[in-house]
Amino acid sequence: MIEPGAQAPDFKLRDHGGEERSLSDFAGRKLLLAFYPGDFSPVCNDQLGVYQEVLGEIESRGAELVGVSVDSSWSHRAFRKQSNLTMTLLSDFHPKGEMSSAYGAYLPDWGTTNRSLVLVDEDGRVRWSHAEETPGSFPGANLIFDALEA
Repeated sequence: MIEPGAQAPDFKLRDHGGEERSLSDFAGRKLLLAFYPGDFSPVCNDQLGVYQEVLGEIESRGAELVGVSVDSSWSHRAFRKQSNLTMTLLSDFHPKGEMSSAYGAYLPDWGTTNRSLVLVDEDGRVRWSHAEETPGSFPGANLIFDALEA
């Protein structure tokens, strides 16, 4: 997992609408990257559902929450619609897991991202990171608020 203090690796990924997004698009504000294994899985539905419930509070603390998985932008679009999500979802589809690997969140033996959180500050430095021991559990919203308060 990427360590606090490191420069956040740049990326260029497609979002759920097919638009290209990069780290510089979030410059000047806090960016919370929420890595998750895949759209439509039960635990991922729960994880992003919890984050959606507290999204307004995260945003009121000056951070933008963005989900990242190795699914395609088309899958992200359908997942957002079905799950009533409003957060941006980024597709680390091709080359598969390249951005997630740069952040230390890719599990090559699984072919997916681990459930991980990375908080990038306004200057593009990693302020905080957390990775779950396995993809079977997800980091709760309390960790997000603790990181934003630190």
